[in-house]
Amino acid sequence: MTRTRCDRTPIWAALQTQFDTTGHTFDLRTAFAANPKRFDTFSQSAPHVFADLSKNLIDETTQNLLLDLARQTGLESHRQAMFNGEAINNTEQRAVMHWLLRNPPLTPVHHTLVATDFVVKSLDQVHATLDAMLAYAERMRADTAITDIVNIGIGGSDLGPQMATLALDDYATQGKRFHFVSNIDGHELASVLKRIQPESTLFLIASKTFTTIETMTNAYSAKAWFKAQGGVDVARHFAALTTNVAAANAFGISTTFGFWDWVGGRYSVWSAIGLPLAMAIGAQGFREFLAGAHDMDEHFRTAPLAQNLPVRLGLLDVWYRNFHKLTSRSIAPYHSALRRYPAYLQQLEMESNGKRVDASGDTLPFGTSPTLWGEPGTNGQHAYFQMLHQGTDVVPVEFVAVKKPKHHLPSHHTLLLSNVLAQAQALMQGKSDAGGHKHFTGNRPSTFLLLDELTPTSLGALIALQEHRVFVSGSLWGVNSYDQWGVELGKVLARDVEVRLKSGDVTGLDGSTAGLLTRMR
Repeated sequence: MTRTRCDRTPIWAALQTQFDTTGHTFDLRTAFAANPKRFDTFSQSAPHVFADLSKNLIDETTQNLLLDLARQTGLESHRQAMFNGEAINNTEQRAVMHWLLRNPPLTPVHHTLVATDFVVKSLDQVHATLDAMLAYAERMRADTAITDIVNIGIGGSDLGPQMATLALDDYATQGKRFHFVSNIDGHELASVLKRIQPESTLFLIASKTFTTIETMTNAYSAKAWFKAQGGVDVARHFAALTTNVAAANAFGISTTFGFWDWVGGRYSVWSAIGLPLAMAIGAQGFREFLAGAHDMDEHFRTAPLAQNLPVRLGLLDVWYRNFHKLTSRSIAPYHSALRRYPAYLQQLEMESNGKRVDASGDTLPFGTSPTLWGEPGTNGQHAYFQMLHQGTDVVPVEFVAVKKPKHHLPSHHTLLLSNVLAQAQALMQGKSDAGGHKHFTGNRPSTFLLLDELTPTSLGALIALQEHRVFVSGSLWGVNSYDQWGVELGKVLARDVEVRLKSGDVTGLDGSTAGLLTRMR
């Protein structure tokens, strides 16, 4: 694998020149007037997702330069290294193979892919675990005595399955309620416990190591509640998604499903971590979810760069972050079931690419991950769209819309689609007003992702699209997108502070922490 950081390529200077000469004054309205086929040029279909990129601040010259940048950084060889099962997570010496979790059986990563013995062996393990997990999911779905399923996890063990379970609620089984507990704040667990009964509840403890402090604190509290309420048979009412079988057994759990160190937490919804989703939508639905993601994997792996949607999105991210110096992106899903989609993408991108050093440990001289934030439309229109339209900062917006609804309220959906189209139009076109207060500058960029329907297949493809887009931008920036050392320091300090909160000892603390700790006692 040959990999060159983006700012060390010959084409980087040409991109800066392109931005200085035409990029910084690029006007979308002028571009559409000059090229009636701009929509055709800057839109494309990918598996289960249609993307309109035409409202972005980019022309064909810039796009071609960015494609050359991808080639010069070695994106294609880096991508192949990932699919070959090489240890591209270099700080932890691990392969990155979440994509293998959705690869079909009996076709070891297809003939066009160089499948190592490690990959083939791992694929066998994946399907053995998947089959066992889905069989368990079907048994629990059929068990009418279990009415509530409580997933206890945090980070990737919560955000992925929670987002997907909510998104696919129209496909969920009847007679089951799904709850997600992640926050160490006891109010969250307490609010769930008030609504369930021990004899009809199944707790899923999702922690790879079975040591995650937030998860295990909630797990032990849930177990204590279960016993205090007269619950019996912990082994029936608790299952674990973990590799630490011994610790789960010591807890009283006999049903466990594991996963592998080549699966990062934020990429784990396809693994046993997706058990609550499998219980909601069933084994067939979960396999369709995996199949949609695999379709996107194959698109990313095989499509030419110029027609490769994850590549084009990742290149846009580099263009905005490093040349336009834009620091955030707003996510606006116009479907209420996707209400946790922005939060899911926050972890996926910001934990992956929020790095200040490259994979070699060298300090980066440019920005990496933007800040991601958002809310479902049309709620966001009545909250923060004022800033998007008339604020001093330019924020690219990524709209997600679904063509066909599952409900039978057609007037609602027509109004919803009218709003999402109008918002993208208004951001681009703006409006003149001599008085100023009603003036919209326009020329504000957006991307539009359209699904025909929100199904297990299309959701799987949408998530995989975002995963590979993060790979692309991270690859060009030269970072390791698959470690997350930045989450560790606060955890370490919290253990010391916890002891001090109990004792009142503030020796050696900074003045602010000491003062706050004292007031909290």
